[in-house]
Amino acid sequence: MKDLVNFNGDVVPGDRPVISLKNRAFHFADGLFESLRIVDGRPCFVDAHWLRMTSGAALLRIELPANLDRASFERYILELVRSTGHVNARCRFTLFRDAAGFYRPASNAGAFTFELSALPEPTYSLAAQGALVDIWPEMRKPVNDLARHKTLNCQYYVMASLWAQQRGLDDCMLQNDRGNIIESSSGNLFIVSNGVLYTPSLSDGCVGGVMRAQVINLAIANGIKVYECSLNPQNLLAADELFFTNAVQGLQWAGTYRTKRYAHRMSGILTDLLVRSALS
Repeated sequence: MKDLVNFNGDVVPGDRPVISLKNRAFHFADGLFESLRIVDGRPCFVDAHWLRMTSGAALLRIELPANLDRASFERYILELVRSTGHVNARCRFTLFRDAAGFYRPASNAGAFTFELSALPEPTYSLAAQGALVDIWPEMRKPVNDLARHKTLNCQYYVMASLWAQQRGLDDCMLQNDRGNIIESSSGNLFIVSNGVLYTPSLSDGCVGGVMRAQVINLAIANGIKVYECSLNPQNLLAADELFFTNAVQGLQWAGTYRTKRYAHRMSGILTDLLVRSALS
């Protein structure tokens, strides 16, 4: 497998410097990113990723480069898949403001990179063992327009992941500044109660996840009720299932939250539906 990346439309070696130290993504986290799943050489849910990325770029006032549109976005991914040989992989797309300046940039011109990393599993699958999880108590995520976008400022998720690791947990859940449970350190959150799906509303400050939307749409299309609403710790204790979603890993079910134990029947059903959707 070759170590290659795409930088502004050109495939270049990935084992040597690609961007300069003055890059605003490095200095100020001035940009956003998308993580896509590659299954059998094809990127999954490209339209949804493109829509979220362009929405985020508009919010951040980053201008898309002239050589980046919906068609070239997918074409660059496919070219990198062929060049690297990574047919089952994670694709990381990063868009950043390519300008001089300090907090105030000299321009809003954008630049981008694509990176691939191989994955061992050929498609989405459900783990045999449920995750051990808890609520991260140290900080709360503010609710604002940035909250639902995948910006490069991921400090909340980094700190939450470290907290979970230090306590022997597989993952943890974040709260917003109102005390509602909104997501995990690595994805969106769903609970199942009496066969009905519940997930935090975007107005509560969770990321507008691509996989979150896919799960909602798959559930509705298959006669499963879904409600977007505020969730609190009491809802976790009353739930039959708890699972997290992201575009690369699909569904990850929680087996234990404190003294609560969960099943994973709905998680299995939705994963099967997801695999068929990704391969269609």
